[in-house]
Amino acid sequence: MNRPLAVDAATSPARARAVEARIVGIETIPLKVPLERPAVGANLKFTHRCAIVTRVHTDAGVTGECFNGGDDELQAAIVRVIAEEMAPRLIRRRVLAVEEAWSLTRASTEHILRDRRIALRAQSCIDSALHDAVGKLLGLPLHVLWGSSRTEVPAIVLGGYYREKNELESLAEEVAELKEAGAAGLKLKVGGRTPAEDAARARAVRRAGGDDFVLACDANQGWTRAEAIAFARLVADLNIAWFEEPCTWDNDRADMALVRAVTGLKIAAGQSEISRFGCRDLMAAGAIDICNFDASWGGGPTEWRRVAALASSFGVAMAQHIEPQIGVMLVAGVPNGTFAELLLPWRDPFWNRLIADQKRLRDGNYPLPDRPGWGFVFDTDYLEYARRRD
Repeated sequence: MNRPLAVDAATSPARARAVEARIVGIETIPLKVPLERPAVGANLKFTHRCAIVTRVHTDAGVTGECFNGGDDELQAAIVRVIAEEMAPRLIRRRVLAVEEAWSLTRASTEHILRDRRIALRAQSCIDSALHDAVGKLLGLPLHVLWGSSRTEVPAIVLGGYYREKNELESLAEEVAELKEAGAAGLKLKVGGRTPAEDAARARAVRRAGGDDFVLACDANQGWTRAEAIAFARLVADLNIAWFEEPCTWDNDRADMALVRAVTGLKIAAGQSEISRFGCRDLMAAGAIDICNFDASWGGGPTEWRRVAALASSFGVAMAQHIEPQIGVMLVAGVPNGTFAELLLPWRDPFWNRLIADQKRLRDGNYPLPDRPGWGFVFDTDYLEYARRRD
C-alpha cells in the first residue's frame, strides 16, 4: 500500500521528496481568549474565541499547520480524538495522499454514542493542516494548486451584533469603520427581534453604507417562515444580497424553499449541515442559492471542495462560513466562490493578531497570500498568550 512511487529522482529531486514525504507526528494547541464584549445574535452568544492549532509534521522537514475555530465545550474532546484515534492511523502515511487520510480519519465519526461534531471537527483540523503541508511541499499557495489565477477575493464582514442600547447609531458607526477599512459590505445579524425592528436595523445599515455597500442578513434560524417572509417584504427595497438561515431549524429545508419562492431573495444556508449529503439535500429541495458549508465543522477543506463541485451542478454559489484563514483561499479556489467572510476585529482576534503578516483589505477585496499552503505565519508571542491552560 505504501511502497515508493516511480519518480525520476535524478531529474526532479524536489518532486521525489514531495511525493514520498511521510507524516511523522500530529500536534495540537488549544487556544482560548476573551472577547472585548459578548457577541449576541438570534440564537447565539459568544464571550470567548476558541480555536485549535493543528500541526502535521513530516519527514521532509515541512510542517503543515492551520487553526480552526470551535466550541469551548468540545475543545478538549476534539484534541483527545486527534491524539488517540486519528494521529495513530496517519503516522507513516504519505502526506500527499489527502483523500486516503480523509477516509482513515472518517472512521472516528461512526461512533454512534458520541457527539458526532467532535470527530468531524477533529477531522477538519487534520485535513486543514494536511492541505497546508501539501501546498508547502509543492511550493504553491493552495488556491493556485486548485487551479485559480486570482490575486484577491471580495470580502464582507460579519457584524451588526445586537446591543442593548443606541443600536442604530452603533450600526452607522460600524458601517463607517468597515468602509474606512476597505470592506465590500456587512452581513447583518437579524432574527433576534421582530421583523419590523430588524428591518429598521437593516435600513440603518443601507442608509449608512450607500447603494454600493453589500448588505446581507443572517437570521441564525431565528424566525418562523411567516416572520421571515414578513422581514423580506419590509426590506424589499434595500437590495439585500442574500438572506441567510431565515427559518427555525426543525423544518428549515422546506421553509427556506418557500421563503425563496415567495420573496425572490437569494437564500444562503449550509453552515448547520455536517456533510456534503446534507448540503445536497438543501440544493435538491430548491432551498438555497448560496451554500456556506463550514470546512472547520464538517470534515475539512476536502469535504468543502466536494460540496463546491456538487453546488456547481445545481447552479449554487459557495461561501465558507467565517474562518477566513482558510475561507479566502477556498472561495478563491473554485469558480462558484462568492465572498470571503471576515469578522470584526474584536470578534476574531485570531485572524487579526495570530497571523503575523496579516494583509489589509483594499477596495472591497482581500489580497490573497502568495506563500505556499495557506500562506500565513503565526505570531508566536500571541500564540503563547492565547494557549489554553485551564
